[in-house]
Amino acid sequence: MKLVRGSIALFLTLLFLTLGDPVQRFVVVPLAWLFPSRRTEILARWQHIMRWISLSPIIYIGGARFPRPLSIPGGGGVLIVMNHQSIFDIPLVVESLPVNSFPRFVTRKLYFKGIPLVSHLVRLYEYPSVDPAGTPGEMKASFAAIRDAARKDDAPLCIFPEGTRTKDGEIGPFQPVGLKLILKQRPWTVYVLVGDGYWKAAKMKDFVRGMSGVRGKLEVAGVFDWPDPTQDSRAFTDELRKVMVSRLKEMRQAPRP
Repeated sequence: MKLVRGSIALFLTLLFLTLGDPVQRFVVVPLAWLFPSRRTEILARWQHIMRWISLSPIIYIGGARFPRPLSIPGGGGVLIVMNHQSIFDIPLVVESLPVNSFPRFVTRKLYFKGIPLVSHLVRLYEYPSVDPAGTPGEMKASFAAIRDAARKDDAPLCIFPEGTRTKDGEIGPFQPVGLKLILKQRPWTVYVLVGDGYWKAAKMKDFVRGMSGVRGKLEVAGVFDWPDPTQDSRAFTDELRKVMVSRLKEMRQAPRP
């Protein structure tokens, strides 16, 4: 029964994402073009709609349970640093922002092609991308895109500094380049988030079979000021990771409600 429910929930999620692609291209994009003063609001509301559509089958049919949304301010100058356990991390961050604001994620280049809705979305929202296997020229272009995104004032920037999803739920080593580039561009208010409970369902086969057993957590481990972008960021970055590791340990030791 769990496999059936999980399969139906996944099918509906993929169906909604596929149907959302033409809506995004032929409705959302023209609206943002016709009303440039409301572009941020239009894109934000669309991203929140897609977050709701993509998670609803997983919750109401698949039986997964997610935490209450956090409260993170929108706008520029907000940097979100989070550990990366699963694809759920992205909609959980979206849900934590006001409906008139959207996050801009640092993502991998592989998401730019071939995925219904998602590939167009990452281009439309101007997500900076990283290609670990890219040529020196491609890496240079990626770094330039990260710098440009960090300077924009219309949306918070979100980065998963581990660079990839964890395989055991623990917080892995940080890939320092992206976070270092971001911190060099401007002062930030840094929201450090820690999620847990998702990594066991990260693979597709485990996700479908174990969807009803997903009981995720998401907490703000701390809010930090980064006032001087000319400083060396290594000590600051190390401190962020220590805070995340400590909070994850506390979350796992806390009794279940």
